[in-house]
Amino acid sequence: MADAYNVLEVRGIHTFIGQFHILEGVTVVVPRGSITVLLGRNGAGKTTTLKSIMGLTPPSQGSITLEGQSLVGRRAFTIAQMGVGYVPEHRAIFRDLTVRENLVIAQRKGDDLERRADFIFELFPDLKRFYSLPGGNLSGGQQQMLAVARALVPENRLLLIDEPSEGLAPVIIEHLIEAIRKLAAQTTVLLVEQNFRVASILADRYVIIDDGRSVVSGQMQDLIHDEALVQRYLGVA
Repeated sequence: MADAYNVLEVRGIHTFIGQFHILEGVTVVVPRGSITVLLGRNGAGKTTTLKSIMGLTPPSQGSITLEGQSLVGRRAFTIAQMGVGYVPEHRAIFRDLTVRENLVIAQRKGDDLERRADFIFELFPDLKRFYSLPGGNLSGGQQQMLAVARALVPENRLLLIDEPSEGLAPVIIEHLIEAIRKLAAQTTVLLVEQNFRVASILADRYVIIDDGRSVVSGQMQDLIHDEALVQRYLGVA
């Protein structure tokens, strides 16, 4: 039985992509109102874990539940309708559409954007300034803000964010950290983050994935002070 305290419970999932066995037993528990981060070296299986939760690379074994409801076997659009927002890596926006159009197509109900606009523009003022510009005209940091903002248009129970700080300038990263902290007051967040400093500032909890398996999890404050564990699995001094 799922714990009512947890928004998401991933238990022992195995996922194949083609003939490749990418995930070989990943467990992730995300408490309500938390920011939980998936850590691990490149290729460990972090992004595939998010895609498995979202139904994009369905697991062949194990369970995934959202507040007690199974997600296994559901299509990605159904999982989105259940209240899961997904921000993929590499700033996947529609570059030829305006900022406004990018946000409008993220609506589940016709008035989503109207109801959420003040919150979104408080987090990301640049998006209001460039509302009528094509997404491709924005800077890399602004495109990342737009990618996150699209997932905020509907009111989601859970937000999955993949590598939000990748390729961004330090000043933009600081702004993004502040924004994610604010949005975490409204929804539960599970993120993949390669930058350990960013992860240590943002996250309440962590799960380390190594070679397709979850190997250790706990409170981020404990991990920050465990230099041997960080060096072993993340290669961070």
